[in-house]
Amino acid sequence: MKKQICILGSTGSIGTQALDVISQHPDLYEVYALTANDSVEKLAEQARQFHPAAVVIADESHYAALKEQLADTDVKVYAGHKALCEIVEAGPIDMVLASLVGFAGFEPTIRAIKARKKICLANKETMVVAGELILHLVQQYHVDLLPVDSEHSAIFQSLVGEEMNEVDKILLTCSGGPFRNFTHEQLLTVTAADALRHPTWKMGAKITIDSASLMNKGFEVMEAKWLFGVPADRIEVLIHPQSVVHSGVQFRDGAVKAQLGVPDMRLPIQYAFSFPNRLSLQGDRLDLFKTQKLEFFKPDVEKFPCLRLAYEAIHQGGNMPCILNAANEVANAAFRRGACSFLGMADIIEETMRQATYDKTPDLDTYFKTDAEARRIAQALIQ
Repeated sequence: MKKQICILGSTGSIGTQALDVISQHPDLYEVYALTANDSVEKLAEQARQFHPAAVVIADESHYAALKEQLADTDVKVYAGHKALCEIVEAGPIDMVLASLVGFAGFEPTIRAIKARKKICLANKETMVVAGELILHLVQQYHVDLLPVDSEHSAIFQSLVGEEMNEVDKILLTCSGGPFRNFTHEQLLTVTAADALRHPTWKMGAKITIDSASLMNKGFEVMEAKWLFGVPADRIEVLIHPQSVVHSGVQFRDGAVKAQLGVPDMRLPIQYAFSFPNRLSLQGDRLDLFKTQKLEFFKPDVEKFPCLRLAYEAIHQGGNMPCILNAANEVANAAFRRGACSFLGMADIIEETMRQATYDKTPDLDTYFKTDAEARRIAQALIQ
């Protein structure tokens, strides 16, 4: 039978590429539900193409417009955060692709786990905010959780068949973003438009800014720690401008296994869908004869302090990663609208980490309170 898939965030970069994967394998996968925040036109277009049972628009103010656009179809239309959380629990759903951006993906992912759905995780913030809690729920409800981020998929693929072998360290690669070779003085005047010109990947605005500041790599260190059970001090970040080696693992005998490929998110999306099988995928192939060089450099945490702050949050633990994430979401949005400088983002995040209430042993309710408090503090700092 075809696997029924719910895509949280279908109109974003990951969601649209996931739909392309599904369209290449109509005999294996079928869309059950699609969700978006406020992209009415695009969501309606996707609904007409893939004929899901239901769609959800998170912003309730767009419900009437979406309902009208799909009035001549049998697609059920829902709106609001509550509907977003409830749709993942629908009985026919086999897999949930969690590709919402930021903290917004936290509660729906938890609800999907409790509904015993297979989780294909592209929302790294869920693991950043509450990795220990998520792993506990995954074990409690006997759910498969597979990474979709290209780096974590590469690590996962490198570990297949190595269950009994000890990992010495994880090698987490990073393109370095558009400002890799900029001086501190140059970084003082860069704009959001400059930061959104990522050299190798096509991603949404928020994650592209996070990649430019290296906060995204800090988040990925956190995610790797929880997904693969490796302490943060054994997760090494390597600046790799060519984006050919997507990440790897070094074992205790010194052997290194890594996954290589072209920068195409459809590959890790499809692998999460099909694991342990590999399916055909239309697209470019890596040509090693055309790959002139593979370079690796250490990240400069003085020039890009967000990576340093992420490591500090990891080592402090508790709800500090949640504070970091909330402050970053506020600072990232402020930079995009011109209310904060590029280097100012790290200042806001660091001060929020200093002011917010620290809890060493947070529960689920604490995470929601922490997120709200950290956002208030960060917003006040910006104003």
